[in-house]
Order: sequence, then C-alpha cells, then structure tokens
Amino acid sequence: MRCLLTICFFSCYILSVSAQDPWKISATVSSNTEYYGVTVANGMIGIISSPEPFKVKDVVLAGAYDLYGRGRVSNFIRSFNLLNMNLDIDGKRIEAKTITNMKQELDMRHASFTSGFNYGDKASVSYTYYSLRHLPYTVLMDVTITATKDIDITAANVMEAPDALKDVQNYYNEIDRPHVVISLLTSQAKSPTGKLLMCASNTFLFSEEHGHEPRVIHEMWDNNMHLMKFNKKIKAGETYRFSIAGSSITSAHHDDPLNEAERLTIYAKLEGRDRLLSFHNKAWDDLWKSDIQIEGDAQSQQDIHSMLYHLYSFVREGTALSPSPMGLSGLGYNGHVFWDAELWMFPAILVMHPELAKSMMEYRFQRLAAAKRNAFSKGFKGAMFPWESAETGVEETPVWALSGPFEHHITADIAIAAWSYYCVTQDKNWLKEKGWPILSATADFWASRVERNGPAHFDINNVVAADEWAENVDNNAFTNAAAKHNLAYATEAAKILGLDPNPDWMYVANNIPLLKMSNGVTQEHAAYHGEGIKQADVNLLAYPLKEITDPQQILKDLEYYETRVPDAGTPAMTQAVFATLYARLGNGEKAFKWFKDGYLPNLNAPFRVLAETKGGTNPYFATGAGGILQSVLMGFGGLEITSKGIIQVKSKLPSNWKQLTLKGIGVENKTFVR
Repeated sequence: MRCLLTICFFSCYILSVSAQDPWKISATVSSNTEYYGVTVANGMIGIISSPEPFKVKDVVLAGAYDLYGRGRVSNFIRSFNLLNMNLDIDGKRIEAKTITNMKQELDMRHASFTSGFNYGDKASVSYTYYSLRHLPYTVLMDVTITATKDIDITAANVMEAPDALKDVQNYYNEIDRPHVVISLLTSQAKSPTGKLLMCASNTFLFSEEHGHEPRVIHEMWDNNMHLMKFNKKIKAGETYRFSIAGSSITSAHHDDPLNEAERLTIYAKLEGRDRLLSFHNKAWDDLWKSDIQIEGDAQSQQDIHSMLYHLYSFVREGTALSPSPMGLSGLGYNGHVFWDAELWMFPAILVMHPELAKSMMEYRFQRLAAAKRNAFSKGFKGAMFPWESAETGVEETPVWALSGPFEHHITADIAIAAWSYYCVTQDKNWLKEKGWPILSATADFWASRVERNGPAHFDINNVVAADEWAENVDNNAFTNAAAKHNLAYATEAAKILGLDPNPDWMYVANNIPLLKMSNGVTQEHAAYHGEGIKQADVNLLAYPLKEITDPQQILKDLEYYETRVPDAGTPAMTQAVFATLYARLGNGEKAFKWFKDGYLPNLNAPFRVLAETKGGTNPYFATGAGGILQSVLMGFGGLEITSKGIIQVKSKLPSNWKQLTLKGIGVENKTFVR
C-alpha cells in the first residue's frame, strides 16, 4: 500500500498544481529552484524544510530564549537538528547532485511534508515528516525506499548541535526488553549563556517484528555530532519502510529535560508509527472543523488554507505561549511577541478556535506583574506592557529601536484582545480571574499616561504611532482611540462583574482627542501633513476599533490614506485593513484588489510562503496572514465581535467568489454563509 501511495505522490503532482489543490502545495525542486522553506509545526516545535535530501533547515522550539547575538536581548535558540539523515545506497551517499525528479509537497490538512526523488535506476525514495500535534515535543519521520535493483542501504540518523550551543554532551543507550529493543541517540547542551539546558533524543521505529529488526550501530564523530545507523539489503521490487521518532525539550519547559527527552522518545517508540499518525491526524481533523471555504476561486482557497494552516501551526492549546511575527518558521524578530499577536493574529484565531486564543491571553496574564514593574519604572500607574516580549515579560526591544520606550499602544492592544476573548466566549470566570486584572491595570495606566492639559482636554504625547515611521509624535490617532477603548472596556467589565469602575476611566476616555485635518480626514497625529505611512493607523479606527462608524468618514479616510502607502518597504497588514473596510462598505471589487495586493507580491517560491513586504524574503510572516484572514472573516464574511458574541454584518463578496462559508465559528461552532 505504501508503494502505491508513493507512486500516487509522483503521478498526482502535475494535477495538484494545475488544479490548485485546496490542501496540498507541491513543487519540483532542483539546483536551479528558488527555494524558501515551509514550516511543519505543532505550536511547540517548528521544522523548516530544505531542498537538500534528508535535511531540514532549522528546528525551532517555542519558549526557548537566551541572551546572545543580536541586540543584547533575548533570542530564539535553534534546537538540535534531530531529523537530519544520511542515506547511502551501495556505499554512495545520496546528495542533491546524485538524485533526479525531486518533488516536495506540503499537506496542510494533516500537517506533513513529503520529499520524493529517484536515485539513478536503483531506487525511488520518499520521506515524510510530522511535528506531532498531540505530542508537543515530539516529531516523526517516515522513510520509504522502493528498490528497482537489488541494493544495500545504510541509513543514519544524525544528531547535530547548532553552533550557538555549548558544552555539548552526547549519549547512546540501548534498552533491551523481551518485547522491544530501544536504541536512544541523545544529546544535551547549554544555551549560549548557560541559562538553559537543551536536550533531544531519537530512536528508530522498524516495521519488522521484534527480533528481526536491523542491528543499530552508534558512531561518535565529534562533540557536536553523533549518529546511529543500520544496514539493510532490499531486493528489486521490494519496498522497505522505517521511521524516526524524536523529542526535543529544554529546561524552560521541564525541570529534568535530559531524562524527559528520552522518556518522550520511548513513549513515541512504543506507541508505534500507526498510532502516532492516527492521533496526529485526528488532532488536525479537529482543528479543520473550523475552516474557511471559498467557492469559485481555487487559488484564493489554497492561499487562505495556507494562512490558516500556519496560524494553527504556530499556536497551541493549553500553553502560556504567544506567536512572534514569524511564528515557528525561524529566528525572525528574535522570536519576540509584539502587537502582531493581539491585533493581527489573535482575532482570526479567536473566532476560529477560542481555546487557541486562550493560550495567547495566558501568555500576557502571566507577565502582568512584569508589565506593572515596567509602568512603575516609567513613572506611570497600572500595567505597561513591553513592545517586544520574550520569556519574562520585560522590555526586549533593542535599544536602538525607539518603539521600546515609546510605542505604548501595545498596552491597549492587549486589553482589547482580552475584552474580545470575553466577548466571544462569554466566560465570566475567566473575565474575573484573568481578564479583569489585565483590563483594570491597563486602564489605570492610561489614566496616568494622559497629560491633563486643561478642562476636558487630555493629550497622549510623545509616542511612536502604529504607523512606525511617525516617531515621538503627539496625539496619534490609533494610540488615542485604542486607549479610549481600553478605558471603556475596563468600565464595562467592572459592571458585568458587579464591581464599581473607577469613574476617572470614562472621564479620561471621553476627553482624549481625535484630530482632523482641514479637509475632514482624520489626522494621524498632531504634526501629520500628508507624509507616506508605513502601515495602517487612522484606518484602524474604523476596523477593528469601530471608533469611526460613519460610512462617509470611513470612505474619506480610506481614499486619503490608501494613496499614502508606498509600494515597497511596508508590511502586509495595511492592505488587509483596506480590504476589510471596502468589503464592509459594499465594494467587493475594490476589497478584492486590496486583498490580493496584501499578499500576492509577498509570496516566495516554491510553496507560496508569505514574506513581510513585497519582494521580501523573510517568510513566514504570520502577522500578514492574520491580517488577510481577518479581511476574509470580518471583511468579506462580515463577522463582528460584539459584547454578546459573534454576529454577521453586511459585507460584499468579490464577483468571482460564488460563496464564502465560515465553519466552526466561536464556542458554539456556528456556520456563517455569505
């Protein structure tokens, strides 16, 4: 059966590309291929693909930070590359230059990545790896070799330590039981400062019955690399399959990471390949019960599935972790958490899977004490969240970036996300225990942050705007409006919980100015006079804030600021806001123009992975994916988060979309059709 599946993988390739398969993205790979890797992840471990056979580019583990390298701040740390392999056929190493017809395929439905190729006239080979959804620290790789001639293979699982790690120690152990022999290839190392202990362990899973498995041999090459290998003869016409299961964990995740890595790997070994894949596939089937279905536009359908797949891959239920702008696709932005999480990714995740969004809010709640210390150090009350956050919740922005001391709207963004979580879930216990502490402390911050310059005039001066090209400006439109909503939501939360809100909150909210220019357009900040903007700012007042609700004013602001965004150097989210607003204003065609402009120029070959800017090469930009998904869910789909839950408001589809179906929305798993 596996041989038939392998053959189908090759024969179906052309069909999958020409038909824009809604679930699979395929590519032919050669030395001439422009190549940017795509990620397989489970919310904890991210594996980034490589064009080299039996290699992966990076393994990234969420929540593992250390102070090293860039900017004197915490950075994501590469984990052990626990899926790299060597395969020798008849004594010759398989390399990119020795293979032909290499094809790779991302299966988004079940989060797997397959590579297949031919080795001369001797064999066809394929391998598929998974970051197992049900086991947060464990990965699996299947290898299938179909011999066309009698061959002798040597397969080696290679454990390599990234250069930044130090004090590497390697172990090999065989655990012999009457029913199984477990060969464990294990490594540990310290992070660059010695703060973390990073550990990984692997084992082979063989298809033979116990007692007939190949003999495993351990080899130590140097301190940073060791391997275990086996030999096998395969006759012409035979197909042979084996698997590798491995686990990676650090002292940030467990008090005993070395032993736990081996325990987790043993667990995977004795679960066996079939059970591992069954549970993994079921977990992804459950995630895809919340889906976006576009009828009439196959390419948009595939692209939206890719964006949703990546957000699902970068977040995990039951954690206190939140995604960075690049998720688990690499070390981009040091793995830090910005407003990208709350304003751009969170709304799409929240309406599709509130339980995933809960993890993102837990990340902020557990760092509330650090936010209070940050406010105190700046002379303010309440809680002031950092612009860039990592493990501890202190400010992690490099000192050369003024966003660290001055981009204060992040505090309101987090409060608005907390309120939105309550609105969607209607969970009063959560609101009391987690939401209210965030909302009240952030409201206290804004009440102390405003400058009370005379009766009924409270300014918020000296900030970096949401449009980050505007530094150290006064009365920024988005900052002011977001602060107003933070104060109002804290007041409303108090009433729901039967508490007395601080009356100063609404007094302040009602007296924070929103400026206008002489032409009636909402002014981005007090010194703004028509300059180019890096990203949406004023237009965010219409969505998501709903501070501006008059359609004529929304259109006036749209038509003005859409001409102020340069074609290059700006992040992908702005066009998504334009698309959302035009769809809600009833202009489906103009919305579709901005929808496409928001991501098509940002795609990288061969898997259409999304970069931050047009022509950019730093995928995967989960922030942009979150914005585009909002343009579909809240723009074309008309979903609206209200204090009573999710409703559907008027919107317009583009003419080439026959129907848009949003499945599994909110805690009630509703279906909305447009």
